[in-house]
Amino acid sequence: MKKLLLLLIPFIGVAQDFPDGMVAVEFNASFNKANEVAWLSKLTDCETERVDITADTRWSKEYKIVVVPTIVIFNNNEEVKRFQANIMMTMEATKSEVQNSIDEIVMEAF
Repeated sequence: MKKLLLLLIPFIGVAQDFPDGMVAVEFNASFNKANEVAWLSKLTDCETERVDITADTRWSKEYKIVVVPTIVIFNNNEEVKRFQANIMMTMEATKSEVQNSIDEIVMEAF
């Protein structure tokens, strides 16, 4: 019984950063607020979240964020697609490009 409990301990309380399902997350920094992705909340068939990597450096380390803003699409907490900003710290990917990626992921599930 003791061995069984020791095996289960790593799985108890495992936190997920984002909800299950499809989630588009914009990682940005407070100093780059002017370049926030304005259309993020208009994406469909997914939830959306914004994360300020300057508020907690864990985010940039854990998700290897090297430029802001970066949009990462997660499906059940697994990264499936990433869009990064250009050297001017603005997102070059369009809403249509990101939405097309989300749509493809949804269709692959069928």
